[in-house]
Amino acid sequence: MALAFATACFARMVEDIRIQFGKLLRQQRKAKSLTQEELAGRAGMAVPYLSDLERGKWNPSLAVIVDLARGLGIEASDLLVGLEIDRTGGGEGDGPGPELPERKRGGV
Repeated sequence: MALAFATACFARMVEDIRIQFGKLLRQQRKAKSLTQEELAGRAGMAVPYLSDLERGKWNPSLAVIVDLARGLGIEASDLLVGLEIDRTGGGEGDGPGPELPERKRGGV
């Protein structure tokens, strides 16, 4: 039961971050007066994928964030400025939040 709660909280947090990232990405694109087609071409990706990123449908990899930043002519970190994360882990109360399962790391 606790694992299901932790997983549900983590899923909500990730979704919120995806939506926030999408909004920040769209703001940066519009600030540069670029269309989705122009940015997708500069970043080397398909327009539907860029559109999905802006709508918070996907969780971009670090490589994708770097490609987007290059396409926008900004630092990759600029695409993360303004992201608000839940530092409590999404749980209720003053504690650190629900315990998440340990992740396995490759090669270890």
